[in-house]
Amino acid sequence: MRAAQITTLDGPASVRVADIPEPDAGDAVVIDVHAAGVTFPDLLQTRGLYQYKPDPPFVPGTEVAGVVRAAPSDAPVRAGDRVAAFPGLGGFAETVAVPSDAVFPLPDAVSFTSAAAVPMNYLTVHFALARRAALRAGETVLVQGAGGGVGTAAVQLAAALGARVIAVTSSAEKAELARRAGAHATASPGDFRAAAKEFTGGRGVDVVVDPVGGDRFTDSLRSLAPEGRLLVIGFTAGEIPTVKVNRLLLNNIAVVGVGWGAFWATRREYLRQQWDELYPMLADGVLDPPVGATHPLADTATALTELDTRSAKGKIVLTVR
Repeated sequence: MRAAQITTLDGPASVRVADIPEPDAGDAVVIDVHAAGVTFPDLLQTRGLYQYKPDPPFVPGTEVAGVVRAAPSDAPVRAGDRVAAFPGLGGFAETVAVPSDAVFPLPDAVSFTSAAAVPMNYLTVHFALARRAALRAGETVLVQGAGGGVGTAAVQLAAALGARVIAVTSSAEKAELARRAGAHATASPGDFRAAAKEFTGGRGVDVVVDPVGGDRFTDSLRSLAPEGRLLVIGFTAGEIPTVKVNRLLLNNIAVVGVGWGAFWATRREYLRQQWDELYPMLADGVLDPPVGATHPLADTATALTELDTRSAKGKIVLTVR
């Protein structure tokens, strides 16, 4: 099969597409991959900066969509089923083997390209908003980095859960993308604190979704209403911020870690519980991932470079078949 491999830990340019043996299925579900989502962990792995560090060469790719070729008798899917899946590794290939509890049925109306954009980002923000923030309908959510894959997923899901959403984006194009995803207002990284104050009549927002980190962090804290929650999802800005905990006392605010992978690693059934909650929203089109760019498998390095340079608008997806 053809697959994109990280050959050295020198960034996206180290990715090469080659013919390699198909994976050993064991007791996993074998999927013929039609599309694969490109995620920030994939980019980090090209430099050996992700927590999981396999030795090169290896095939990255955390999320896919395709057709089941074969499945164990006790799996919830069968050969021929259209599915999305979360292999965690190995998805940038024509075929992947995935544990059955990380394989999910697809509504007929959802394309493979859209489905490949769901597992990592939407399950992460579902965990963040529904469980870690305990988001309630009518609350206000401010989303940092709202023009990227995690950001657009957070905007869309927060709006679907009944929240009012402020999207923080770095360009007019990304602001328009966020509005199409469901944002009620947009702001730039330089004025989001003032925008949050104006939008909420001076009260502040109930939740901040932050996959960016860096120098926005302090103003994100200052944007919170009493009992507000700041969700720490990642650090695409590169800098891991620190917090003076006395700030948390002033308005009874909280900084909440969102370690989705660490949570479900010991609760494997949680993945299917999440999918079952999202499935009706996918089937009805309430959740419809904004795909900003598609690239063939041969151009995996280009796709990762787009993510690296933050030129992506929405989700980047590899079309494999």
